[in-house]
Amino acid sequence: MASPLPPDDDVFDRLKSAINPAVISEREKAVQERVRAQYEKAQKRLEELIHENSTLPVTISDIRIHGIKNTREGFLKSVFADALSAEKQQGYTLKTAMEDLQRTTDKLHRFGIFHPTINMYLDQGSKPSNDRTVISADLSVSERGRLLLKTGTELGNAEGGGYLNATIRNVFGGAESLYASASTATSTADIGHCARYSYEVTFATPVAANPDTVADIGAFRSSRSNHHFASHEEVMNGVRAGLKFLGKYGEHELGYTGVWRQITNLSTNASTSIRADAGDSVKSSITHTITQDSRDNKLLPTTGYLLKNSTEIAGFGELGGDVAFIKNEAEVQRAGSFKHGISFSTGLRAGIMCPLPLGLGDNSHVKPSRINDRFFLGGATDIRGFRESGLGPRDGNDAVGGDVYVAGGASLFLPLPRLGAENPFRFQAFVNGGRLVGIQGIGNGEDVKQGLVKAMREIGIGYPSIAAGVGLVYAHPVARFELNFALPVVKRAEEKGRKGLQFGVGISFL
Repeated sequence: MASPLPPDDDVFDRLKSAINPAVISEREKAVQERVRAQYEKAQKRLEELIHENSTLPVTISDIRIHGIKNTREGFLKSVFADALSAEKQQGYTLKTAMEDLQRTTDKLHRFGIFHPTINMYLDQGSKPSNDRTVISADLSVSERGRLLLKTGTELGNAEGGGYLNATIRNVFGGAESLYASASTATSTADIGHCARYSYEVTFATPVAANPDTVADIGAFRSSRSNHHFASHEEVMNGVRAGLKFLGKYGEHELGYTGVWRQITNLSTNASTSIRADAGDSVKSSITHTITQDSRDNKLLPTTGYLLKNSTEIAGFGELGGDVAFIKNEAEVQRAGSFKHGISFSTGLRAGIMCPLPLGLGDNSHVKPSRINDRFFLGGATDIRGFRESGLGPRDGNDAVGGDVYVAGGASLFLPLPRLGAENPFRFQAFVNGGRLVGIQGIGNGEDVKQGLVKAMREIGIGYPSIAAGVGLVYAHPVARFELNFALPVVKRAEEKGRKGLQFGVGISFL
């Protein structure tokens, strides 16, 4: 017989009393531990079963995908065609079949039209086979929203503004995208003056249901004020088309651009060189860019390297337009790390531009390069410690650009005290330098080759322009922000240095 409760111990009072939160937390933690242990045990058992049967001959009867609303069935069949091909079916084992199915899942991820979590389940296939085990795969996906709108503000070198971006995903059910953007900025040095504006619309589509091969076509209009360094404004209206694909040695991008350019709205004190290039010009060019990038973070890398080469040919042969040149630019970057979150980055860039005869003409019809095609050097994102376009040839107060340049830099990054190595804030110590020269004498009887040789020799005369400094770096997911104190160490008389604080925003720094 059960003993009676003490008169002062009421069971209902005990049920009503609050439970200690620490006890609840311990119970929840114990439940989570049991669930995790059961999951790990099931996963381990699954891995053992797959390993024990890894050489089992199998055939994939079908791949079913659930959660589709806007994606075309024909597009998905093209995506799965390789995994279901008769040639591959003959050599499938359980291991190779699962590897191929995983590659197919990764392929779906890269189209950017599905949420990251794609679940895959295997089941026994419905089609019988005499000598092979038949399996089927079920993929569970969730499509991203079709419309993406993004607005924000931008703060750059001596300018601030805003932007509006709109993207329609999966336009026709085959991972196509329609992108439109508009942005504008005003000068922080001349309040109320429009520093730039741009409008762009681009349609892109994967080729042959391959996320690594994308074709695009678009149109753009932009205007940018260059009064603060070259006494003019440049307006561009154009079209472009491109093809991006993966190759053996990296990512390739082929492109065509046709653009009507205007050098307009000249300052009253614009130099003779600026006035000579003022007016309209039409550029019709093809470009090729190849990139190898193994960096762990493109904005603030701690390991890996970047190799990049870009070539542009304009106005040659049947391309048309009224400017002709070949232009090549190469970049190398290496990043590494030490203990305690300390890392470094070194980079080298070089470019060369050579005027060509228009169409199929001879060298006697070669024209000098124009200001809107030349290289410019100097500023917070390449050669810190100099003003924007502060290096290279000048005509009075105007930077007129150059045809050959070399630039390099090295930075050491240290984590800030109390923030730790994982924080995107860093202390930076840097040194950078470069040289920019123009090809002289073209159009005055001098051969292009002779002018190019003289420019290459001039690059090697004397020390390059050099600056050093320290500062703070913040690697935001969208862009990198730098606030540096820079000091020019080597500067030519005509160049524009910047001693003191310098603020920079960008996605590519030297």
